Amino acid sequence: MINKDLNKYSSHFSRYTELRMQENRNNHISMVNGDVMGNSISSSSGVSSRVYNDGNWGFSSSPDLSDSAIEYVVKNASDNVMFMNKRNKEQCGFILPDISGHHEVDLSTNCVRNDQRQWIDFLSNIDDYIANKYSFLSSRTVVLSGLDMEKSLLTSAGSTSYSMTPRGIMYISLTMDNNGEPVDLMDVFGGLGQLEDHFLDPSHFYNDIDILVEHLQKKSNGVYADAGMKDVILDADLAGILAHEAIGHTTEADLVLGGSVAGEFMGEQVASELVTLVDYANTINNQVCPVPVYIDDEGTPSTDTVIIEDGSLKSFMHNKDSARHFNTTPTGNARAYAFSDEPLIRMRNTAIQPGKSTLKEMISSIDDGYYLMKSSNGQADSTSEFMFGVPLGYEIKGGKLGNAIKDTTISGVAFDVLKTIDMISSDMTWSAGGMCGKKQWIPVGMGGPAIKCKVNIGGR
Repeated sequence: MINKDLNKYSSHFSRYTELRMQENRNNHISMVNGDVMGNSISSSSGVSSRVYNDGNWGFSSSPDLSDSAIEYVVKNASDNVMFMNKRNKEQCGFILPDISGHHEVDLSTNCVRNDQRQWIDFLSNIDDYIANKYSFLSSRTVVLSGLDMEKSLLTSAGSTSYSMTPRGIMYISLTMDNNGEPVDLMDVFGGLGQLEDHFLDPSHFYNDIDILVEHLQKKSNGVYADAGMKDVILDADLAGILAHEAIGHTTEADLVLGGSVAGEFMGEQVASELVTLVDYANTINNQVCPVPVYIDDEGTPSTDTVIIEDGSLKSFMHNKDSARHFNTTPTGNARAYAFSDEPLIRMRNTAIQPGKSTLKEMISSIDDGYYLMKSSNGQADSTSEFMFGVPLGYEIKGGKLGNAIKDTTISGVAFDVLKTIDMISSDMTWSAGGMCGKKQWIPVGMGGPAIKCKVNIGGR
């Protein structure tokens, strides 16, 4: 646990300074066909300081948490920014927005903590249920993964912050053979909270496993999708990854400065009028988001960022420096994964707002198309062009679900796809294990409602 008072180091601040102490704790256990293949507990802790002066940044970090080491880190960051100023003298006079905030949040579990033996027993129970009930499966993998991110922050602008934000997730991946060809499917459970908050009773997941196996069997006997531009329903998982990867990244202000296509569209209609897309800071409808951020890693109070409103591009996501450049207010999107990482502009919980339709109404509105339920690997670029894998989906024929389909892909230009949306479901579902890999991996919240749109789907 972080227990140092950072205020005692403030006398060493000579310019705008951020001082952050952080510890990440990981617990990872994996089981394949009943055998424990991985069992590890690890932690990484340290301190970092970042100093701003005349448009340049100096950064320094250390895993040593002694008083002398922390004082050295602050001094070294100051020396680094002065070195940068000597090399780049054209940015003199730049001042960051004067904004500060205070917040403390500790989301540690109230449950009695399990040891590794108990977690292995939990996984063994899950594995036994699968093996005994579904002996035809050729492979089964069950993984538990816990991450605690504990941070303490002090800035020369007066911000103070403490947070302990945990995530506990379980992956279940199943494989069966069909005529010598492996067919697999995975699901993810858990989310915000420590492992004990989600996984105390294995029987709670038996029904979810039954549903996963049912989908797998249907997929095994599935058909190939017909390639081309099709009417589709993207369920929350795919709608969420579209919002995050293909739209969200294009509207991060540092990528806008780097040439993202979104820089050309501010104030323009980029989506159907049904679409409002938000990067939520910490809550939605009085419910805590999967990755709540109350004060970001620059000490800025985090606020919801309405990226698209009623189809029009309204805002980018900012840190202090990009807000200075665009002459606007920071949104609290500066986040770092480890103590040795500098904060970058990162999404928090990005999703399209729910609409007014039911999933049944959306399916019945399609004569010939697809209901696409899950995403796998994929990529998107700064033009908003994307390609995502789809490991689970069903035909829609005459307004009703038909055969399951085999693995396929969807692709297109996200801003074009958003313009074709004509129905949005009224429910809201978050993914349990969203991670973003922009230079440094970090947990993010992804999800939303289902959307009906047109997209290019791959075939055989």
